[in-house]
Amino acid sequence: MRKNTIDVITLGCSKNLVDSEKLMRQLEANGYKVTHDTDRPQGEIAVINTCGFIGDAKEESINMILEFCQAKEEGRLKKLFVMGCLSERYLKELGEEIPQVDKFYGKFDWNELLTDLGKAYHQELSLERELTTPSHYAYLKISEGCDRRCSYCAIPIITGKHVSRPIEDILDEVRMLVSRGVKEFQVIAQELTYYGLDLYHRQMLPELIERMADIPGVDWIRLHYAYPANFPVDLFRVMREKKNVCKYMDIALQHISDNMLQRMHRHVTRQETYDLIERFREEVPGIHLRTTLMVGHPGETEEDFNELLDFVRKVKFDRMGAFAYSEEEGTYSAEHYEDEIPFETKQARLDKLMALQQKISADLAAQKIGKIFKVIIDRSEGEYYIGRTEFDSPEVDPEVLIPVSEGTLSLGTFYEVKITDADDFDLYGTRMF
Repeated sequence: MRKNTIDVITLGCSKNLVDSEKLMRQLEANGYKVTHDTDRPQGEIAVINTCGFIGDAKEESINMILEFCQAKEEGRLKKLFVMGCLSERYLKELGEEIPQVDKFYGKFDWNELLTDLGKAYHQELSLERELTTPSHYAYLKISEGCDRRCSYCAIPIITGKHVSRPIEDILDEVRMLVSRGVKEFQVIAQELTYYGLDLYHRQMLPELIERMADIPGVDWIRLHYAYPANFPVDLFRVMREKKNVCKYMDIALQHISDNMLQRMHRHVTRQETYDLIERFREEVPGIHLRTTLMVGHPGETEEDFNELLDFVRKVKFDRMGAFAYSEEEGTYSAEHYEDEIPFETKQARLDKLMALQQKISADLAAQKIGKIFKVIIDRSEGEYYIGRTEFDSPEVDPEVLIPVSEGTLSLGTFYEVKITDADDFDLYGTRMF
């Protein structure tokens, strides 16, 4: 247990990670040494930034809290604080059930932790973060909350209404991060396409991305978590014209059956979804689409599920994730639908969907063999350097493996790489000289 050292533990999504990075910068400005390593905590104080999205995430957060409570009881930790989505949603209950935690904070009041430690919040550092990612890329959060009320989703309950950050603040943060060596930006929000409606009374995502793209030193911009209804179509033009805006879109579609889209309160139809995908591919040639789909939502019939399978076969998403419905208290689905589909049926549907996508992914990866791509190198592991193309987001997408025996590559540097082989998900390549 190191004195004056604080461990920050982050669970859940990249939006949580940005909050942790901001807290870490403030703690360091107040004289603490801060680590971000769940496996090897070493400080006398720990802060756990929790996730509360679905059942598995909540369970992981609770288990992590209890693990650190045990460390505290055994004298290996002096103080334990908890923040984030789980404690935002269950603040009172957690305080009563786990009194070993010194204090729980919600998602938006973590700066009070500094006061409770007898320290000050440095407003002049509000845009600064201690990056936990490799130094060449960063996540850029442009808004909080969500005004979409999908029937199954607890996020609006946890985070409240959509709140856009001012565009100038975002651009200032980008310039600051570029000055520190960041080349690649993963633009994130719960719902990107809503950006600007609250502040500027119109969708401002295309303008924001266009202005970001004009900042010297920004090499790649990648967009995460769009919504299909009322998509800001001027973004197609920006993606075509700005070479540093990656031809990549992460757009959660959830389902394709009109029956399910209506029950999920998605405000989009089957035909509108197909039309949007077609327009993406027509207006941004070469774009790679990532989506997330859900199986087992109340009311999903075998016919609905088969329609979803057919959709995935036809569209052939470049990247796809899926999960089984989990009833979340307080949501419309929990209060108005019966969670009647057995767990075994949900799991079987999920397995079948992902097996289909695995074959599609393998076929699409094989089509890249012999082609040359611009690749950024993230790290080296064993016999390979590990990199990504513009079509690959960190942590969730395929990687490009280049043998270290071919020569030294610099981390955070771009190289032209010829793809020589592929498996179900990853690519193998050789550097072009």
